[in-house]
Amino acid sequence: MEQKIIKRTIFSQIVSHINEPEMTMILGPRQTGKTTLLAQLKNYLLENKISQEKNILIFNLDFISDLELFKSQAEFFNYLKSRTGEEKLYVFVDEAQRVENAGVFFKGIYDKKLPVKFVLTGSSSFELKAKLSEPLTGRKMIFTVYPFDFYEYILSKDEHLAELLYLEDISDYDKKSLLNNLYGFMNYGGYPRVALEENEERKRQLLKEIYSSYIEKDIIGLLRIKNFSGYAKLMKIIAGQIGGLANYHELSQTAGLSFRTIESYLEILEQTFVIGRITPFFKNMRKELSKMPKIYFIDSGLRNSSINSFRNLETRENEGALLENYIFSALTKKKKENLHFWRTKDKSEVDFIIENSEEIIPMEVKAVKLSGPEITRGMRNFISRYNPPKAFLANLSYRGERTVDKTKVNFILPYEIERIF
Repeated sequence: MEQKIIKRTIFSQIVSHINEPEMTMILGPRQTGKTTLLAQLKNYLLENKISQEKNILIFNLDFISDLELFKSQAEFFNYLKSRTGEEKLYVFVDEAQRVENAGVFFKGIYDKKLPVKFVLTGSSSFELKAKLSEPLTGRKMIFTVYPFDFYEYILSKDEHLAELLYLEDISDYDKKSLLNNLYGFMNYGGYPRVALEENEERKRQLLKEIYSSYIEKDIIGLLRIKNFSGYAKLMKIIAGQIGGLANYHELSQTAGLSFRTIESYLEILEQTFVIGRITPFFKNMRKELSKMPKIYFIDSGLRNSSINSFRNLETRENEGALLENYIFSALTKKKKENLHFWRTKDKSEVDFIIENSEEIIPMEVKAVKLSGPEITRGMRNFISRYNPPKAFLANLSYRGERTVDKTKVNFILPYEIERIF
């Protein structure tokens, strides 16, 4: 049976850039639908009569036959030149990081000013940025394609329920349905093939395949890491302590890797879209922690697969950590890049601080069913110190608001972050 094709929320952003002169770069983990996006983009160009089939060229550099054309810059330039005329040529290059000296290669072609629009994709931010970003400064726009966010996940299950996700007032029945779906999302994550698969055993198998492909193609193949057993061990250690403070010295001792290697491997895990790190928010270095980051996974399914942990979420001891991980991932996918946490030396803590040019927004995450507007000690202390205009406390049951000092504290269900932010 043919799988359902989900229109990604980022698609409209990519479409809006399709007629801009700069190259369009689409980054993201393997198997998140970048190739599908290229096919949808081609259909968009044809259906809207922006281009014709003969003027859209698609290359997948995972195929040796396609990669062969990119061995010589001069040969590729002549290939394009012979196909250009009065109409623009659209050139889609999937897995562009496989081109040797890719940045210099595409910069040289771009600077020849052929009537060509390039759309490049890459699975490794680390590799692609290293090869492309500096040479292509001012010549590209980057879009990041992550695994499904919760809206896209719900859309793959129930289009009507997906519409309700953005409404403030819905029935208790629909709230429960959204929460149940959120538990499934937190368990198996948002990789498209996994989300679209109904059989749980098959979901687990697909996640193992995705992880194996990542280790084999990105880590061993592209980045040529020889100690992949140490790398995999580190990944399992951090998977077991998501949302905790990452003490690199302790990680070094536990994993049997040098401090410098730990730093290097964490950087690679981050740049290949497996994890994200958030740093402490602080104004007073004497009273607030200002060093150790927290580590979360971009996709909870990949995290759970790496340690083979798929128990019912409502019976897990670490349900709170997984709920925190969902909030982190949701904010990351919504481009909330100035994301921090707050912790003082007397152990007052707030899970997330969203910082922008206009305000700071604290957010606490509690995997409990609150019966009323209960404020945590950490949130109260943060409000007292920083006087933010608003704050959020995500929990499993209570919706409402209260004012603490002059701060409006909003109590929300976890999935409402999709609507609010």
